Amino acid sequence: MQPSEKSISPWKWVPTLYFAQGIPYVIVMTVSVIMYKRFGVSNTNIALYTSWLYLPWVIKPFWSPVVDMFKTKRWWIISMQLLMGAGFAGIALLIPMPFYLQATLAVFWLMAFSSATHDVAADGFYMLALDEGKQSFFVGIRSLFYRIAMITGQGALIVFAGAMERVTGNIRFAWTITFFVIFGLFLLIMMYHRFALPKPDTDMQQDKVDNNQVMKEFGITFLSFFKKQGIVLSILFLLIYRLGEAMLVKLAQPFMLDPVELGGLGLSTEQIGLAYGMVGVAALVAGGILGGLAIAWKGLKFWMLPMALAITLPNLSYVYLAVFQPASYLTVLVCVAIEQFGYGFGFAAFLMYMIRMADGVHKTAHYAFASGFMALGMMLPGMMAGWLQEQVGYQWFFIIVMLLAIPTLLIASIVKVEPGFGKKK
Repeated sequence: MQPSEKSISPWKWVPTLYFAQGIPYVIVMTVSVIMYKRFGVSNTNIALYTSWLYLPWVIKPFWSPVVDMFKTKRWWIISMQLLMGAGFAGIALLIPMPFYLQATLAVFWLMAFSSATHDVAADGFYMLALDEGKQSFFVGIRSLFYRIAMITGQGALIVFAGAMERVTGNIRFAWTITFFVIFGLFLLIMMYHRFALPKPDTDMQQDKVDNNQVMKEFGITFLSFFKKQGIVLSILFLLIYRLGEAMLVKLAQPFMLDPVELGGLGLSTEQIGLAYGMVGVAALVAGGILGGLAIAWKGLKFWMLPMALAITLPNLSYVYLAVFQPASYLTVLVCVAIEQFGYGFGFAAFLMYMIRMADGVHKTAHYAFASGFMALGMMLPGMMAGWLQEQVGYQWFFIIVMLLAIPTLLIASIVKVEPGFGKKK
């Protein structure tokens, strides 16, 4: 029997909903990179194929109206969680196959579309099921549990996979076990949400859908985004601000997994899980919190250039690691923490600028369009990162990443921001 809406506290479903939103994303975009590297796939192929997985988030705004028109947000959430759980099981079953690369990439692709659709439904459901006061109260809670999903995905699960590699002595089998564990976890989450999610009266399927009217309204919203003042410079900002990071993120973990004789650091899977899933995420969250406080204190215009420096200069830590290849694991952890803290601090300016871009009548839709360009800015540079690294080696690759700070700093210095925007009144 389904409990009534009023009897279901948001504490019973908001944390688990956003944990479920974060897990598929981090597995598709980060865990897949580590898994393919452990299977011996080349950096060129890893970066190219996994960067294509960004595409569903790039084009997400174009099919988000479908989620609004058909079925309820609750139905979409449960259905997408079921599909993603089946996807995790599919990955586990396909890993031992000789054609695993093509097959698992196809499943990851379907999971990426399901995850992007789940994002649309979950965010819409959050606004329908909670009044404005509760939305404001729980915004920090949903962000916290999304971060916990990151720690679980690129931390605990990677450490678990590494432990299975060590215990079984079989890399493929270890990752098969890991994905069956993820499948079990996600199946439990889906079954829990089947009963725990409320049924708000406002979450209804549209009885009659005027497709022409829907397309007309979407066209008006779409065109109004591109008619914003200074939109060309704004789009360039979305595409360029994280240019160096988009290249680095695809090769950072393969670099640490590669043996020393190939220019890497020779770390184990477990060490990678600890470095990025625990230390890295903690530094990222700390940087993000500090960045948000800084903007609230002085405004976005004041912090734009300093935050652009923060998101680019810490990449020097990877130049240091590539040149000296330190044997000390503590040194590696410190370098990861520095880079991730800087990224978290600098990314606060990026998020606040997207909020500025979305300001206006069609705020939700315009923010979705900005998010699409954000994903495109990660997808395109990432596709060529592996090929570039294999041409020039890790040392020169990270030096090139540092040189990409120049366009980032240029766009941050010329983009228009109103004085006082983002500053707490």
